[in-house]
Amino acid sequence: MILPRLLPTLFLAVAGAAFAQATELPPVAAPAPAVVPTVTDNSAAAEPAPAPRRAAPAAQPKVKGKPKKKPAARDDDAPDDVLYGRRDDVLAFAAEVAQERGLDRAWVEAQLARARYQPAVARLVMPAPAGTAKNYAAYRARFLDPQRLRLGVQWWEAHAPELAEAQARWGVPPEMIAAILGIETYYGRMTGGFRVLDALATLSFDFPKGRSDRSGFYRGELRAYLVWCALENREADSVRGSFAGAIGWPQFMPGNLLRLAVDFDHDGRVDLASGGADVIGSVANYFASFGWQRDVPTTFPVLPPVDAQARAQLLAPDIVPTFTAAQMTALGAELPDAARAYAGPLALVELQNGDAAPTYVAGTGNFYVVTRYNWSAYYAMAVIDLAAALKREMGFNGAARQR
Repeated sequence: MILPRLLPTLFLAVAGAAFAQATELPPVAAPAPAVVPTVTDNSAAAEPAPAPRRAAPAAQPKVKGKPKKKPAARDDDAPDDVLYGRRDDVLAFAAEVAQERGLDRAWVEAQLARARYQPAVARLVMPAPAGTAKNYAAYRARFLDPQRLRLGVQWWEAHAPELAEAQARWGVPPEMIAAILGIETYYGRMTGGFRVLDALATLSFDFPKGRSDRSGFYRGELRAYLVWCALENREADSVRGSFAGAIGWPQFMPGNLLRLAVDFDHDGRVDLASGGADVIGSVANYFASFGWQRDVPTTFPVLPPVDAQARAQLLAPDIVPTFTAAQMTALGAELPDAARAYAGPLALVELQNGDAAPTYVAGTGNFYVVTRYNWSAYYAMAVIDLAAALKREMGFNGAARQR
C-alpha cells in the first residue's frame, strides 16, 4: 500500500539550543488510509462463509495420548502468534496517538496491526548475566581493528568539507563524528535487520521481565516513529533498524530523529541512510544539544588516590563531572598541569579490565556528552580512543597527511 504524500518533503533541521523546547511534537495530518476493516475490540474480523458440507468420513479408532500443545505466543518458533492489532491495550494506544498527534485513527491502527512480537528483541534488550566481568581492554579491541580504521579514514576523506563545516558550526571535531559512525554501524554496514515497528511494539507492549521496565520509554519512541512515518509518507513496517528501534548510520531513535536530525545539505529532506552530510550534521547537532564545548578535551590522564576511602568518594558520582581539579588533588588524585588548569568539573572514571588493573581517566563535561549517545563509560571511552586513532591515521598530529 502506497500512501499519498502527506507533505512535499520533511525538513528536520533542528538547532541544538531548541532541544529543551522540542519535547512536544506538532500535530500532523495523516495520509488517507487504505480501506481496511476497523477493529474496535479484541475480537477477530468477520470469518469467511463456511465451505459446503461434505459427507462425514468413516469413524476412525481413537488414539489415546496427550493432545498436541499450541506453540506459546512468546515461543521462538512462533513470533507471529501475537497480533498487536487485536489487543485492547494496542487499540487504546492507537487512539491516544491519533488524538495527541492529529493522525487518522484508522491509519494508526492499520500500521500497528502489522507489528509482530520478536523474541530476539526481548532477549537482546536484557542486561548481561550477573557476575559477567567487565573488561575495557577486550571491549576496546573490538572497535579498534584495522578494517574499521581503514573504512573510517576513507569515509573521513570523502566527507572532509562537510565535517569541517560541522565543526565550524557546532564545534564537534571530525574524528568524534567519524568514531561514532564507526562504532554504531561500521560505517553503514551494520544498521540493523529488525523491522523497527516490530522492535518498538515488542518493547512497548511486551517488555521482558527480569530488568527495570522501560516500556514507557519505548511507547514514546513508537509514538514518535508513527509520527515520522506519517510525515515521511512511509509504511511503518518498511524501515529496518536495531533491536531497540534505532535507525540509520547514526542509529537515531525516532524521537531524536524528529528533534535533532538535520538537513545539512539543504536538499529539503533528511537522509540518515546514506552516510552523507545529513548524518554528519545530525550527529554534531546531537552532541551540541547535550552541551558539547568547543575545543575542550574529553578526558585527562589521572592517577587515582591510593587511599581506598578517598578513591571511593571520587568514584561515587560515577560519570557525572562533580569535582574541581583542586578537590580531586586534595583527595590524593594526581593530575597533569593541563587538567589542573581546567576550570570545569571533572569525574573520576574507572574502567575495569578483568583481572588486570583498572584504567582511570578524569572525564570532562564533553566525556559526559559522549555518554549521552550511549549511557556507558566503556562505550564513551571506546569512541574517544577510536577518534584518536582515526586522527593519527589521518595525519593530524601536526604533519600533513602522507599518502
